[in-house]
Amino acid sequence: MLKPYLQEGRIEAGCDEAGRGCLAGPVYAAAVILPQDFSNDLLNDSKQLSEKQRYALREVVEREALAWAVGVVSADEIDKINILRASILAMHRAVAQLKIRPQHLLIDGNHFMPYEDIPHTTVVKGDATYMSIAAASILAKTYRDDYMLKIHQEYPQYHWDSNKGYPAPIHREAIRKYGTTPYHRLTFQLLPPTQLELDF
Repeated sequence: MLKPYLQEGRIEAGCDEAGRGCLAGPVYAAAVILPQDFSNDLLNDSKQLSEKQRYALREVVEREALAWAVGVVSADEIDKINILRASILAMHRAVAQLKIRPQHLLIDGNHFMPYEDIPHTTVVKGDATYMSIAAASILAKTYRDDYMLKIHQEYPQYHWDSNKGYPAPIHREAIRKYGTTPYHRLTFQLLPPTQLELDF
């Protein structure tokens, strides 16, 4: 059972990101403030859910949350500041858009930089611990997937409709064959080291 809050009676926003390990596309983050009495038997870490369940839960979260927002950091920005900073920046951008100011942030993972003067708690496996972080993980994942499906239309040869930009063999093979796109993260190891030599 996921916990409804860290401290009762406090306005807590759960934050999580999606797309950190991808070779292409932005990193997305979401921030969600749920009512203290929120309950949903299906709500869980987005990685434990089917795609259909994630999209069904997104509707529930958007309808029942007191506030929610999504932040995005592009591949170009990721290359400039590194993926860890980019993941945190995406969370900051999500929190900045919340229509209710949280009194505390619950962050999935163990890295965060303070946002303004709002105290925070980092929680390893937070998306499997707190409802608000699980809800944020669902929004971040589904909104990022929507974006990857959109840019798949532009570059179908990379199969982003199925791999969503992650380093699947079919994605790496397409990079080897066709090179990179403006959506690729050029500071990432796009190909295994043995494949970096040019074929003469």
